Amino acid sequence: MATRIRLQRHGKKGKPFFHLVAADSRAKRDGKFIEKLGTYNPTANPAVIDINFERTLSWVQTGAEMSDTAKAILSYKGVLFKNHLIKGVTKGALTMEQVEEKFNAWLAAKEAKIEGKKDGLVKNAEQERVARLKAEEAVNAAKAAELAAKNAPVVEEVVEEEVVAEEAAEETTEETANEEAQEEGAAE
Repeated sequence: MATRIRLQRHGKKGKPFFHLVAADSRAKRDGKFIEKLGTYNPTANPAVIDINFERTLSWVQTGAEMSDTAKAILSYKGVLFKNHLIKGVTKGALTMEQVEEKFNAWLAAKEAKIEGKKDGLVKNAEQERVARLKAEEAVNAAKAAELAAKNAPVVEEVVEEEVVAEEAAEETTEETANEEAQEEGAAE
């Protein structure tokens, strides 16, 4: 019987949730399985992967085949790396202490990278929120100016009419003054 590590789909339409299982390769995708090894939630950002590390490692060491996605998940969590290091122990290249030391260093680097990504996502979200608020304030200011301009012309027209009337009165007084000056100049 060929054993395969693969994903079983659960969840509802548009919101997938997967179980990582060891199953007979002839079994249906969501059918019988030998052992549930963990879960995978791709809808979260970053994706949430929770596996039973020791049991998954034992299945990989016994030669279970993996689907492409399961292989990527196990590689991401370090199961394949630890399996590779343990093979080095059987060949005599490493000791178990060295394996644990190398694996813990790799795990610490991986955690730091994940935390960096989470922090970056939080920063980007905050920057986007601030940019949206500034854009909304600009739109609100433009609307307020437009509304003020719409309401203000009624007052401006009255003022303009008064200004026009005053200018006309000034022109008439200037014209009469000019005419009087011309008449005085002609009389002299």
